[in-house]
Amino acid sequence: MLDLAVLGLLREQPLHGYELKKRLGETLGFLWGVSYGSLYPALKRLERDGAVAVVATDGAATSPPPPPTGSLAGDLASARVRRQPRASRRTRKAYRITDTGGALFERLLADDTGSDDDRAFALRLSLCRFLPAERRLELLEHRRAQLADRLARARRPRSSGRTTDRYARSLREHRTSTTEHDLDWIDELIAAERNDLAERPEGATA
Repeated sequence: MLDLAVLGLLREQPLHGYELKKRLGETLGFLWGVSYGSLYPALKRLERDGAVAVVATDGAATSPPPPPTGSLAGDLASARVRRQPRASRRTRKAYRITDTGGALFERLLADDTGSDDDRAFALRLSLCRFLPAERRLELLEHRRAQLADRLARARRPRSSGRTTDRYARSLREHRTSTTEHDLDWIDELIAAERNDLAERPEGATA
């Protein structure tokens, strides 16, 4: 899923590793916990496979010391300049997606493997703008079916022989309420998607 997230962000513009980590956190939320220890190996792997390429390096150049002036005052001034901290040459790589990476991104986005996972769905939803309208609707309807099944199981009567303390019961009720809220949210998205499809001119793509 990390490869999909990285390629999705690079579809919009080249980014440095730091910027990628920051945007991954903004897009996926803190629960993903994307670290540099997982991000940079993923970038190296994608670069090796030709899915991303390095496009730029930047850094502040180190200035050479000023030459002797031949005068005591001038040389003292030059010495003071030489003692000042010099700007370091720090290299930062920026990455862009390649044509190979674009094709890989489309395959990963269309792959439903692991789509029952809440985080996987959240990632795909954040990238929905890259899917055709019909495929977006399929994704939402599939998610709705998952949530409806989850809610039905949560509402089943529990065995009378099982005892549940108030904390476990409160947690179960919270999960049920959350699922109900998510269903309402998905229904709104589905309604909006269907409305867009109905208003789309015949033959147009989205």
